[in-house]
Amino acid sequence: MNFIDKVEVTISAGKGGNGRMSFRHEKFVSKGGPDGGDGGHGGNVVFIASRNQNTLARFRYDKDLRAHNGDDGRPNRQHGKNGEELLVHVPVGTVVIKNGTDILADLTEDGQQAVIAHGGKGGFGNAHFVSSTRQAPKFAEKGEPGEAFTATLELKMIADVGLVGLPNAGKSTLLARISNARPEIADYPFTTVVPNLGVVDIGGTSLLFADIPGLIEGASRGKGLGHEFLRHIERTAVILHLIDAYDDDVVKAYQTVIDELRSHDENLLNRLQIVVLNKVEGLDEEIVDDLMTKLRQVVPRDTPLLALSAQAGTGLDNLLYAAKNAVDEARAREAATPPPEDVPVHSLINGADAWHIEKTEDGFMVRGEEIEHFAARTDFTNDEAVQRLRDILQKQGIMHELIRRGIEPGQTIGVGHGNKLQY
Repeated sequence: MNFIDKVEVTISAGKGGNGRMSFRHEKFVSKGGPDGGDGGHGGNVVFIASRNQNTLARFRYDKDLRAHNGDDGRPNRQHGKNGEELLVHVPVGTVVIKNGTDILADLTEDGQQAVIAHGGKGGFGNAHFVSSTRQAPKFAEKGEPGEAFTATLELKMIADVGLVGLPNAGKSTLLARISNARPEIADYPFTTVVPNLGVVDIGGTSLLFADIPGLIEGASRGKGLGHEFLRHIERTAVILHLIDAYDDDVVKAYQTVIDELRSHDENLLNRLQIVVLNKVEGLDEEIVDDLMTKLRQVVPRDTPLLALSAQAGTGLDNLLYAAKNAVDEARAREAATPPPEDVPVHSLINGADAWHIEKTEDGFMVRGEEIEHFAARTDFTNDEAVQRLRDILQKQGIMHELIRRGIEPGQTIGVGHGNKLQY
């Protein structure tokens, strides 16, 4: 299966069922009372993180994620059936983004669930509106539309150790040596064009290593392959930086990758790192010592600096135990850091029942979460239903404010999107 880590989808929750307008029809009862049932609620769209998924490839062809609508209400006060939820399984590490920056969910644990789009509420049947002054209501509510929008799904791999380095630094060879992964390996740059994962057993525990495709200078600005894959390093606990001992300038090779990490996200430089000089097989010990001395001058003092040969398999034990110690330290730091307070992505400053009025060319527009819900459920072809909406506008003080602003007979009152009535 192709590895896909970013895709755009259309998400649509189910529409609520319409309420029923009906009256009892019984033998010998000339005027039966209202008995219209309520509509069922529309189904939600729910995302579930799964370890069994490792790519977003299915969404290249399945871009329309749509939950079921609720059924309409029925006579005899029977409630319409609620629409089924749509359960969407995505890889652990999937982020759901709306409008480019609005994060709806960040699914980082196996089995974690999030309601991405809420289904519309079912409309009330006419039996709901019986009162001492309205004993035979001849209207019912429409069901609300479910939430619908376009979203971007991004996969950010979650690994204990992320392998980074310039192309052909030996990351795939190292991953194949220490784990069960079988990445493509060849002696030319950009062999790895997708991230690879491998499980490594170390001292009775297992660590997940991720081979991130090679970075080049300018990767954070879109050059080479790094632009699309830099996001995967954001999730790793420890960064393992490989440098080719045969590079013309090992210091520049190190600094190039560090600069790209900094340009992508400066916080990455606070991540625990291990720097490894790879491919030392065949080099004289004096040459290796000289290269290590040059690197030590630019690598932070508290960062482990090791020399090894992934191809020959020398020096791997020291690397693995250094990685285990670094991951343990990173996880301990993470556990000691208090979690951020949950802040809702969307909030109304003055509460759900707040509203405001805007002047338009032909009248006024009323906006507000609660009043727009009422309007969405109103059947504008039914005079009694429209009158009920007018009564709600009156009770909430909206009509009083419209009069204060100078509304005149014949002007329109818009409520939400596409719903209008005349003053």
